[in-house]
Amino acid sequence: MGQRRELVLALVAIVAISGLYTGYSNAVGVPVASGLPGHFLGIVGFTLMLMTETLYSLRKRAMRRPRGSMRAWLQFHIFTGIVGSYLVVLHSAWSFHGLAGALTLMTIVVVISGFVGRYIYTAVPRTVDGVVIEAQDLLAQLAVVRVEVTQPTRLAAMPISSSATRSQEPAAARRYRELERQLATLRWRRRMLATWHAIHIPLGMALFVMAFAHIGAAIYYATLLR
Repeated sequence: MGQRRELVLALVAIVAISGLYTGYSNAVGVPVASGLPGHFLGIVGFTLMLMTETLYSLRKRAMRRPRGSMRAWLQFHIFTGIVGSYLVVLHSAWSFHGLAGALTLMTIVVVISGFVGRYIYTAVPRTVDGVVIEAQDLLAQLAVVRVEVTQPTRLAAMPISSSATRSQEPAAARRYRELERQLATLRWRRRMLATWHAIHIPLGMALFVMAFAHIGAAIYYATLLR
């Protein structure tokens, strides 16, 4: 499954959930949001989305004893975000009216924004652990390779054949060009990622404000007014 493992797992989960949902709907009827099955879908979906919002952020800020790689936590973040959002949509019973409908639409918008962010995130050069390669690291590598490119006599002084020396020189030149390309790409995509964060994070915060307002209203009207 490779780099798309979380997407494949999310698709498998959605297919399984859809099968159960369709079977229940055919046997009993589409579960309404105010019923027990509808509440179950909403609670599980909201819990997954809350995990999506909090756990990955906590891992990014974990300076001491971090558990798991950033790549693994990102995959978990994407998986719970997709599956949780799908459950929230099922909880709505395909009704898009009032605050609940606005919340459902906002959920869809945030998911779409998340897919865009995933593309930008994976486009930024990273280490095997998933940590962003910083510009200063690339600059340090450039400085080392620049010496090899601009001082070929250093390679020629080595006890190797001239053909091997020439092959090392083009290899160093290719490496230098590749590092320059990576540096330019890193700067451009980091700007894109910063712009995306400036949009996605407020959307996520608005989503959860609406979600808590919806939950509060549901509890008030469903229990306190009875």
